[in-house]
Amino acid sequence: MADKIVIPTDQPHPQCLGPLGNSDPTDIINAETNRIPFRVENLSLDLWKDAFHSWPSPTKGWKDWFLRVSHSNEVQWGEQKLDQCIRLSLADMDRNESQLIAASYFWSDTFNAFVFGHGPASSTLADVLMLTGIDISTANNSHLFDTKPSAKVETRAIGGWSGYIQKYRRTGSISAKEQTTFLNMWLDKFVFCGRSARPTSVYLSAAKRLADGGRFPLGRYLLGSVYHLLHQVARKLLLSQPIGNLGGPWWFINMWLNLHMHKRLEFDLFAQRFPRDIAEDYELYEEELATRSPLNFGEAAIVLFGTGGNEDQVSRFFQTLYEGLTREQ
Repeated sequence: MADKIVIPTDQPHPQCLGPLGNSDPTDIINAETNRIPFRVENLSLDLWKDAFHSWPSPTKGWKDWFLRVSHSNEVQWGEQKLDQCIRLSLADMDRNESQLIAASYFWSDTFNAFVFGHGPASSTLADVLMLTGIDISTANNSHLFDTKPSAKVETRAIGGWSGYIQKYRRTGSISAKEQTTFLNMWLDKFVFCGRSARPTSVYLSAAKRLADGGRFPLGRYLLGSVYHLLHQVARKLLLSQPIGNLGGPWWFINMWLNLHMHKRLEFDLFAQRFPRDIAEDYELYEEELATRSPLNFGEAAIVLFGTGGNEDQVSRFFQTLYEGLTREQ
């Protein structure tokens, strides 16, 4: 029966239900490699103006709002696998801009991976879980971000994110609306980094679901957003177009690359310091520190120092990635 339902091959063991192509993948690999941006586009910093406009910079009042909301929701956030990632938003994360720019020229849409000199490398759901701790496994068949929010928030003419905090932060017990608006800001500004870089209601439905105790695989959405961002960047580089402000989770790519390159960059992950859970106006005692040792890889990676985007540093990162890392690196 096998010879009637499978495609015969001249190899003794493989069987293919079809259609069967060339068993030697060299040609297709070479063809796809030629579509990686650095093969057709020279490094140019002119294309990268405003590319990181939506980087999640610190906002006055956010840390105090976090302390207020987390006090009554820490257990629920732990059950939803949100606590670790929300706490990452307390860090003033440096952007390793030169590394991000250089690495982007190695992205392959076909493989969803960077094709470095030492081999393909890409962030995976395992990396998302290790660095952020957010849910990657809960079954979910809903179209979460296409749902019209039932709640409403004012997002225009309120003075950006600082004004948003002043408007929706309350005193006394935490209401469902306050938790929803808090999570809306976290998702928009610190996770998916909306391109408008100001308050929106794009993630309000997801925030409401989380505030109500719901669970969904947020980590899958994050990884998909990472791939989509790099796809957009690669397409623009192939067409020699300015990257512009695409928004998106550059912060996660930054963390992942820092860990991927930490030996080459001589980062000591165990020597890093993460902000303590203390109020913004807290006065330290003598010899008291405002930071503590990281509790996980994410907290260590997010506080690593960065670099600016100058041609010399970009060229050096590019050469390192092109030549590839050694086993010791």
